Order: sequence, then structure tokens, then C-alpha cells
Amino acid sequence: MSSAPPIDLSAIPEDQRDAVLAVLRERDALREANKRLEHLVAELNQAVHGKRSEKLSEDERQLAFEDLETAVAEAKTQQNTQASTGPAPRKAARRNRGNLPKDLPRVERVIEPDSLDCPCGCGEMHRIGEDRTERLDIIPAQLRVIVTVRPKYACRACAEGVTQAPAPAHLIEGGLPTEGAIAHVLVSKFSDHLPLYRQSQILVRSGIDLHRSTLADWVGTAAFHLGPVVDRLAEHLKGSGKLFMDETTAPVLDPGRGRTKTGYLWALARDDRGWGGDDPPGVVFTYAPGRAGQNAEQILLGFDGILQLDGYSGYNRLTRPSRKGGAPVTVAYCWAHARRKLKEVFDRDGSEIAAEGLRRIAELYRIEGEIRGMGPGQRLSARQTRTAPLVTGFGEWLQSQRRRISSKSRLGEKLAYIHRQWDGLQTFLHDGRVEIDSNAVENLIRPIAVGWSLCTPFISAWKH
Repeated sequence: MSSAPPIDLSAIPEDQRDAVLAVLRERDALREANKRLEHLVAELNQAVHGKRSEKLSEDERQLAFEDLETAVAEAKTQQNTQASTGPAPRKAARRNRGNLPKDLPRVERVIEPDSLDCPCGCGEMHRIGEDRTERLDIIPAQLRVIVTVRPKYACRACAEGVTQAPAPAHLIEGGLPTEGAIAHVLVSKFSDHLPLYRQSQILVRSGIDLHRSTLADWVGTAAFHLGPVVDRLAEHLKGSGKLFMDETTAPVLDPGRGRTKTGYLWALARDDRGWGGDDPPGVVFTYAPGRAGQNAEQILLGFDGILQLDGYSGYNRLTRPSRKGGAPVTVAYCWAHARRKLKEVFDRDGSEIAAEGLRRIAELYRIEGEIRGMGPGQRLSARQTRTAPLVTGFGEWLQSQRRRISSKSRLGEKLAYIHRQWDGLQTFLHDGRVEIDSNAVENLIRPIAVGWSLCTPFISAWKH
């Protein structure tokens, strides 16, 4: 941007100088904000399109976008503030204000005029209407002390002893925390990914000095007592006719070796909202030291329904007649993973064959979007009449391309992957309860993969 020649303020009439100065201040503020935004955009472009080693993780990318959005908001605020001192007010830009749920408590504060006397002297004005505005208010977490008083009673006329109500049972007998306080620590650690040492620092700001080891004792005690609840939840889930399953890595401390090792969190989930099922969604996470299929087999003892999965071969043992712990499961593989394989080739090579596969899969998802939320019968009917011919066409196209393309090429390997999953990719055509992909469970494990930077070797995880 070329710089404009300096303005000689002495040549401007005195009554107009304030307006000119306001415009100049706004210009300078916009230039500075523009430089900051250009810098942030350049960093994002490098992160998204740069070398693999320079690219950001999903979590880092989201943080970068937050920085960009914050900078934009700051620039707009500065611009509006400068404009308010100028000669002519500007119309406020439309902003995404968000939605305030109707079930949130409303606290009304009525602001009356200083005087209701009519200027004409006829008396007091009467109310003809009102303007209402709503703003979101957040009350910070409040710390309080629950004092339990158990009065003692005795008879003045005899010496039969003293009566007193028994002390209530507590999760940590003789300890400081209420069960609500322990629940807050658990949710902060496992759902909000707030480490215990940071929670300790937050409590210090309120005058409560609790060492991280104390909070760890609370978490460990709660984990022990929640064990039966987690087991019961797992049993309840395995009584369903269809479940999702996936696994993600978890770095685990390896005591005595000064480093970490890789463990796995296995997610077993139910989500029937896509077809209007009555059972509530739920998920149980189970820690295992490895990714071997025997871990999935152990977790799924007693389940013999439909299992929605990605293409990991470790699950193959679940389909065998000799499967441990029940009858063979029916697998439903994930079209999102099939799409991802083709997308990788298209992004790298610009392959028109991969693009054609992506277009075909997009048509399947278009139909799924239209029937989402319908009952299983309606979904099955739509899939049989509209989707099945498209899947058949995709299968014929897949075989045709595999005959033409080297199996050792990048595209050939991706097409072979889809071919290996082909039977499971058609399961959703025969049952209206089955989803087209396993995104429901992937969305559950993504925050775990991002937020759990380190685990201890004895950890067990849960979420519901």
C-alpha cells in the first residue's frame, strides 16, 4: 500500500480539524490491524499448505483460527470506536450473536426513566410499551463450605444416653470435598482436559491451597467407586443391536525408563439418533496397552450385533465363527474412510479417477442427508430404491479402475483398500439403523486424542 502525502493541518479550517484528525486516526488503526491480519493469514497459509513438518495439528489449527477471529474482532472494535468520534456514525455491522436457550433462567432488570412527569404539565405519563434486550451472563464457579451440624440430645430426667443422627456417608470419609467438588474435578480433567496442577492453581486464586497430589487422591478414589458404574454402562451398551467402536493412541508414562510408551483407549459407543432410536447415546472408554484385536474381542464379550468400524484389520477376528465371547458380529465399514483414501490421492496428485470416486460418494451422502432422522423402515426403503443402484455402480466402477491401474501405485493401493472393505461397506443398505460411516464414534475420540497429552499406566477412562 503506497503511503499518502502528509496532510498540512494548518491549511484546514480550525472547525474541521477535529473531523480530519478522527479520520486519520481511523486510517492508521485500520492499517495496523490490516498488517496483523495479513501476518496471521500468512501463518495459516503456511500451516495449511506448507511442508508436512510445518503443518499444524487440528488442535493447533483451531487455536490459530481463534487468534485470527480475535484479531478481526479487535480490529472491528477499534474501527467502530474511532468511527464513533468521527463526523458521521456508521451503521453497526451484523454479528453472530449466538442463541440463548429458552430454558436458561432470566433475571430482569427494569430501568425506569428519572422522571415520569409529562413536560406539558398534564401529570404523570402512563406505560405504553417496552424494549427488551437479552445478554448472556456467566457467574464464575462459587466455592463454599458445607457445614453439617448433628445436634446431640439427652433426657434431663434419666441417664439413658445421648441420641444423635448418624453421620452421612461420604465418598472420601473425613475428607474435605463434597461429591459435587469431586465431580467438578473429574469433569475438568477428563472432559475439559484441565490437568490437576492447573486446577490447583485455579483454586489458589480463591484462597484454597490444595496440592495436585490431593486432587489426584480424589480422582483415584472416585475412579475406584465409579468402576461398577462403568461396568454396568458397558453391559447396558452391549445389550444394544448396533454399536460403534474405534481406538486412539494415548501416551503413557513408563516409570523407571524416563520416557513414555503408547497405549490405546478403545471407545465403545451407541448413537441411535440418526434413525430416531429411543435409547440414549452413551460411550465407554477402556484402556489397553496395545492395539491387538484381542483387546476389542475382550471388550465386546457378550455382544453379537452390528458393529460400525473403520477398516482396521484387528477387528477381523470378531467376524470368525470361533470368535471368543459370542457369535460372529456383523461389521459395517465406514464410507468416510473410503472417501478419505481417495481424497488423499486427489489432494496430492489431482487424479481425475479419484475425483470421480469422490463425486460418486458425495451422491451417497446427499441421500443420507435427506433421510437422516427418519425411521429405520423409511431409511431402508430409500436406500434400497435410491442408494443401492449407486453403490452397485460404484462397485462396477471400482473393479474397472482396478483392472486399469497398477496395484502398486498410490491410487491402486487406495482402491484395493476400498475393495477389501466392500462387503462391510454395503451393510448399511440392508438395515435402516446402520449409519453410512463411523463418524459418530470418531467425533467422540477426537477430543480425547487432542486433549490427553499424557496418561499414567494404571488409568481407566470413562465418559457418558
